[in-house]
Amino acid sequence: MRFPKWLRWIGLGLVSLLVACQGMRSAAPAPGPARSTPIPSTRRIASPLPVALAAGAGEAVAALEQQLEAIYEQANPSVVHIRVRSGQGALREESTGSGFVYDRDGHIVTNHHVVEGGETVIVTFADGMETLARVIGTDPDSDLAVLQVEVPPERLHPVTLGDSGAVRPGQLAIAIGNPFGLEGTMTVGIVSAIGRVIRPGSRVFSIPNMIQTDAPINPGNSGGPLLDSQGRVIGVNTMIFSQTGVSSGVGFAIPVNTVRRIVPELIARGRYEHPWLGISGYSVTPLVAKALGLPAERGALILEVDPRGPAAQAGLRGGSRPVSVLGESIPSGGDLIVAIDGRPISSMEDLIAELEEHHRPGDEITLSILRDGQTREVRVRLAPRPSS
Repeated sequence: MRFPKWLRWIGLGLVSLLVACQGMRSAAPAPGPARSTPIPSTRRIASPLPVALAAGAGEAVAALEQQLEAIYEQANPSVVHIRVRSGQGALREESTGSGFVYDRDGHIVTNHHVVEGGETVIVTFADGMETLARVIGTDPDSDLAVLQVEVPPERLHPVTLGDSGAVRPGQLAIAIGNPFGLEGTMTVGIVSAIGRVIRPGSRVFSIPNMIQTDAPINPGNSGGPLLDSQGRVIGVNTMIFSQTGVSSGVGFAIPVNTVRRIVPELIARGRYEHPWLGISGYSVTPLVAKALGLPAERGALILEVDPRGPAAQAGLRGGSRPVSVLGESIPSGGDLIVAIDGRPISSMEDLIAELEEHHRPGDEITLSILRDGQTREVRVRLAPRPSS
């Protein structure tokens, strides 16, 4: 399904534009988004230009509505409602989430945290069909899981996967899922940021390149798809940052390119092995570099080295002398990583993304480090990430 290129810039602002332009043609102020100050009166002065804009905006809004309706009709049959039960009798617990059909073999992608600890998993499709599912693979560190259902292939509607590497802030973002158990709910926003490195729940390791969106995501949306303006999956909705427990305009989705890399192995082997370097680190900025007397303004500063890991075996060093920097105590004296195989590393986030997306356990990499004012090249063979 393809749409005119000019629709890319429409976004949600068209609704506000239409309302504002209608207000320009009337004597009374037009209703608009909640705000603490009134709309300046100059914006309500009638003129030929606002009238023309209003007419054009009306057509654009209608086109956007048709586009969203088409996306919903295309994608909603692929989205499922997941109920997870555990315990018995008065101790029985039930939680809900979302997922989407991955292929015609009955594989369904969702979040690890949606099915974690569950004893019975029930999947309900958009047409009301209900069936039991079994968990065939999970990866806590990427918060992905794969279910399988025994359903005739003709009843399954796999999603179309997009390319999260092509996603940019400002693009349309559409979530379909089951917030609060309300099946088939669609919310719309934009991609508000990319490249976020977020640690899910109580996990030790972070997920790189997560997509941030202001499309409302609430409990029950977890595991559902985040779609682009073509109806292609660009991410798996997984968490929100909120002080109230509900959407506050900051939601996060696992990038679909991570799904492409991990899900096939979950289907084939039931698990995924991540590469492990065995360090904890800190992203260096110019202020931090100045305070610590580092020879470079950017990089990943090693704070600690796990004695079991590849970094320790390669002789990499962590910090040993606590230094107060901007009110924070940072162990200084550790190696500063500035490149992997010749590719520059400007932060700990860069290091995590580079290892996760371009390397596997067993790969040998060359780290460029700064130690005692000198550049050194250190060879490290990555190991599988430990379970704890």
